[in-house]
Amino acid sequence: MLRELPPPPRAAEFSELIKKKVEEVKTAGGTRETVTVDWNEQQAHVEVIDLPLSGLYFNPSTHRIRAQRSHDAARDELLVKDPWCTESQDYLRFLLKASPADPNIRDTDFDKLKESLEQFGQNDPGLVTHTGVLVNGNTRAAALHELGAQSMRVGVLPESFTWADINAVELSLQLRKDHRRDYSYINRLLAMEEQAALGRTPEQIAKEFRIQVKTYHQERWILSTIRELIDRSKSGGGVALRLVDWEGAQERLKELHRLYVKLESVDRDKAEVLKEWRLAAILLDFSKTDVRHIDEEFLKEGHLTRTLPTTLTEGSANSAAQETVSIPGLDLAVPAASSAVSEARALNDQILRASAAIRGGNSPLLDSDKAQGQALLDDAKRAFDEAIDAAGRSARLRKRKQLAPARLAEACASIDQCVMDLVQARTSRSLDEEAFDEAVLKLRVSLRKLAQQAGRGLPTPGDGVAWLLEAAAAEGHR
Repeated sequence: MLRELPPPPRAAEFSELIKKKVEEVKTAGGTRETVTVDWNEQQAHVEVIDLPLSGLYFNPSTHRIRAQRSHDAARDELLVKDPWCTESQDYLRFLLKASPADPNIRDTDFDKLKESLEQFGQNDPGLVTHTGVLVNGNTRAAALHELGAQSMRVGVLPESFTWADINAVELSLQLRKDHRRDYSYINRLLAMEEQAALGRTPEQIAKEFRIQVKTYHQERWILSTIRELIDRSKSGGGVALRLVDWEGAQERLKELHRLYVKLESVDRDKAEVLKEWRLAAILLDFSKTDVRHIDEEFLKEGHLTRTLPTTLTEGSANSAAQETVSIPGLDLAVPAASSAVSEARALNDQILRASAAIRGGNSPLLDSDKAQGQALLDDAKRAFDEAIDAAGRSARLRKRKQLAPARLAEACASIDQCVMDLVQARTSRSLDEEAFDEAVLKLRVSLRKLAQQAGRGLPTPGDGVAWLLEAAAAEGHR
């Protein structure tokens, strides 16, 4: 969350350097470069100067890597305590170069930016506070460092700006449509949460992020769900999932929200079960098309129930049995949710904790504990894979069963439209009777073929098929 940071070391000295350079630019004459920033629903034009890279600090509060900071809990804790020390600044530099989805991998977009800077130089100035903290251009500064550059062009914010102002300016610059590199998904969610904490309304935030209000509420639901899952994933040794673990799940989480909202008003228990199962499938890295198979039919046909091994079902049943709610003032405890919801939640809790143990790069857990977690994830992956495969086969079978009736419904709609077209053609005396007659003959042939196939293997045909067979038989006697 947003907090007021202490000034960096040598802040006063660097502030004097900035004032001196700004004054030199103003008195030098000629064309002066400025950069426009949006602040407090106004535009401010600030002077651009050249500052030594060695004196600039990466911004600990930048929205660009807010979620990625959870990659290493110990380094993030140091970053909170002392954001300006060498170790903290090195951690920020590392994250700025890393892939948003997996900080252990170098980001290809960073290398493209570095290549562009090397080939064309710095086109747009960055933005700094009067104490030398980068507000915009943190990634460019990291790339320039690697290129061995000695200085960077930056616009200087007014000395009166607070950290709330600084964060607002960074956000407004990032959300401009022409900005080259977007925030990662989780960082956008965190930026929205921060704006809400500042007292801004959903309508204001939606406008700022150029989304609909309903999309804003969807995003807040997703972040709230992620935070709940992180809390549930905690186990011994302080191991838990991280915000960065959910990068890349954007579309799957959005589809989950749409399904949940659709079902919640009709059957909340069903919505909760499918929510838990879909979240488990997302954690197990199933694709969007695979996760879609976890729907009402998936639950109704019990695909997952048949494939889960006893090692997972027994653990789920034991955990679910313990979920009760005590009634204040009475010596009574009632179930917290239906057994199906409790079992689905307990199953997901096992997967959450195992995932946390495996994904935590600096986990203090023993290798035996990690191996046990990996074995559990392997069992769950196989069970979900078999269940989703079975659901896919069932879906294809249902589609084939429904294909012929759907085709006939389309044909009926076309015939109904033909009736209206025929009336209009007769009214205007524009009907091509010969062509119409030929089309009716083709219809007769098609209906005969349909009757031949519809009558096969049906000892007691329904009213519709019976009529079709009688009509075909009468036609054959002519």
